[in-house]
Amino acid sequence: MPSFRNGRRQVARLTALAVGATLITVGVTQQAFAADLPTGARSLQSVNVAGHYLRHADYLGSIAAVTAGSSAQARSDATFTVTPGLAGGTGCVSFQAANGMWLRHRDYQLWLDPSTTNPTTFAEDSSFRVVTPWIAGRRRPVIKGLYADPNIAHLNGRYYIYPTTDGYEGWSGSRFKAFSSADLVTWTDHGTILDLGPHVSWADDRAWAPTIAYRNGRYYFYFSAAANIGVATSTSPTGPFTDPLGRPLVPAGLRSGQMIDPHVFTDTDGQSYLYWGNGSAYAVRLNPDMISFDPAQIRTFGLPNFREAPFVFKRGSTYYLTYSVDDTRSENYHVEYATGTTPFGPWTHRGTILAKNLSLGIKGPAHQSIVKAPDSDTWYIAYHRFAVPAGNGTNREVTIDQMWFNTDGTIRPVAPTL
Repeated sequence: MPSFRNGRRQVARLTALAVGATLITVGVTQQAFAADLPTGARSLQSVNVAGHYLRHADYLGSIAAVTAGSSAQARSDATFTVTPGLAGGTGCVSFQAANGMWLRHRDYQLWLDPSTTNPTTFAEDSSFRVVTPWIAGRRRPVIKGLYADPNIAHLNGRYYIYPTTDGYEGWSGSRFKAFSSADLVTWTDHGTILDLGPHVSWADDRAWAPTIAYRNGRYYFYFSAAANIGVATSTSPTGPFTDPLGRPLVPAGLRSGQMIDPHVFTDTDGQSYLYWGNGSAYAVRLNPDMISFDPAQIRTFGLPNFREAPFVFKRGSTYYLTYSVDDTRSENYHVEYATGTTPFGPWTHRGTILAKNLSLGIKGPAHQSIVKAPDSDTWYIAYHRFAVPAGNGTNREVTIDQMWFNTDGTIRPVAPTL
């Protein structure tokens, strides 16, 4: 991580930030979860020096005048992305510049001072208003914080997203959360719905890529855990969910590749199918109990470029199988799809529908799920991307874009947006 050079101007300690009407106090003593912190592109305005903003030039941090007439570089230098604190801690935040470097302090760089330093002006010198960023166009992810592998569904009159909780080295998270919305804009965090450690006896890490299904008054939550696939049930889409099997539904080693990334598609005749795979793609009919299947009936699909994340939906009489290509750590991670006349194909490869846009800083957009708005032919695709501007394969964020079809039923390429 680059640092500011010695001998540069000292800037007083940032002990508090005004985020809307919320005051966030910086601390470093407790673990913080990304979903608890406000994130996004921000410019930081000085309270007592009118028209001046925190900015950087190369490695130098300073307070400088910035206006709408300033150069694009000056406006970029005065724009930071607020992220969960690199050091952790409740309410802790870090600031990342557009060039990927982090605002930091040490020795002669940014100073952290006690409130006894220059007490006459300390409160003002250490406070900044969070205002509209000088660089327009960046949009916060639809759910606040670092999440990935979103499964979007419309259940019980609301949209729900079930993601992987991201930000852990080696994707080692252990908890699943749920979020819901009436309009795909404002999302409610329902907290942890399944925690592997206390709630699943056979796995306690690598909680990845869940999916949800509904049948006969119960919700069925399928999830990856320690490279197995499990299932848990509840009478509510927000849980709590419990494990009825006490073992994996699809154990590691059952077939070639990783037994991860489950998805359940229920056809118009009521039959449900389980899809999964990493390296190879598999599918099987679920029994009516939704927690068992006949292993002898597992199908294997040959799909060009398939890596993981199979997701099936139906429009009219056509079945669409979407999937992710490449590695989630690669900026080239993207979505391709195929169409068929049955839930098992045969599948006709149709090409790429979602890929990176480096002009917007969008990298690795994939691990998709798709939902239709009720009583319409309006469709949306949820997916993750590298957190903007400098995320990676374990620091990802979830977003949603509308998906359109051509008159022949093929999917138009999705334009990823900020």
